[in-house]
Amino acid sequence: MRITKAFPLLLGSLLFMVIGSSEISLANPPVLPNPVLYLTSTEAFSQGGKDYIRYKYDVLNKDAYPDAMFAPAPALPPCGKNTKSSRTWVDIFDMRGKRLYGFCALGKAENLGSIWFALGVDEIPPSYIYIEMNDRETNTKYKSNLAETTL
Repeated sequence: MRITKAFPLLLGSLLFMVIGSSEISLANPPVLPNPVLYLTSTEAFSQGGKDYIRYKYDVLNKDAYPDAMFAPAPALPPCGKNTKSSRTWVDIFDMRGKRLYGFCALGKAENLGSIWFALGVDEIPPSYIYIEMNDRETNTKYKSNLAETTL
């Protein structure tokens, strides 16, 4: 007799947990993919009397990221003197984790198609590089694949 009385209570509690958990999962932000990085070109240039090679990259799946991730975020810490730096910063690293360059004000996801780093013409580039996109608002990092530095 006790089991029959407890069953509706148990069923109601289980239903409440299922409904409650589905509402919580809807509040979570969508899961975004890691960036797929690839080299588009290299170019020689001179600046300040020195010669460099610029390594240009694109993110194949840049359309998967909302522009809001790259909008100015004045409520977050600045990038140097830039108080309107973007919500998401992009850093370029060599395969060992040494930071080579970074972007803190891309403006929109489309601009992931024109990221780059430069080295002096006498410097040997790393074999591979990767990027990390740091969404400073959600404290989420997205790490790319290793991309080559030669075409």
